[in-house]
Amino acid sequence: MTNSRREIILRQAAGLFASRGVAATTVRQIADEAGVLSGSLYHHFASKEEIAQDIVIAYLDDLLSRYAKLRDSYLDPVAMLRSLVVVSLQVGGDHPHAVEIYQNEKVVLGTVPRHEHVTAVAAEIHQFWAEVITAGVTAAQLRSDVSTRLFHRLLRDAVWLSPRWYHPTKDYPPTRLADDLLAVFLDGFAA
Repeated sequence: MTNSRREIILRQAAGLFASRGVAATTVRQIADEAGVLSGSLYHHFASKEEIAQDIVIAYLDDLLSRYAKLRDSYLDPVAMLRSLVVVSLQVGGDHPHAVEIYQNEKVVLGTVPRHEHVTAVAAEIHQFWAEVITAGVTAAQLRSDVSTRLFHRLLRDAVWLSPRWYHPTKDYPPTRLADDLLAVFLDGFAA
């Protein structure tokens, strides 16, 4: 399977943006990494900021699409929470630099033409997590004496920051990391 020039540019730019940031990455560096002339980048994208936007949109749209499939699975809240963690880790693995770009480049992403799309999809993703956690509290599967917002933020950050250090292996796949994360978050780490 051959990658389109656009996909190559996106992939190479993602690595540069994640390691250097959008502002510190030049169009020339992206072009060099992608094996194209700097001017030909503008055939595919209006700016490097638009490249960053497209990387993040592809990630968020993929995440939301996979969450939508979970919505119809009728799992109990804790099983759904586990599925959300697994899917999030898998999508993070499929888009290894997008999470970092999304977290580190909020200002840049707010200036691009489709920033409303990024904001809307992120809000839908947040709402889905919040609904699952609230359903868990309502079903008495999750504690009601701890802020659902706090629990959501802590678990979300544990999941979303994991691509910085976690790389799936045969011995430690995303399902195992999800089980370990939920064991710590739901049962604690004390013996």
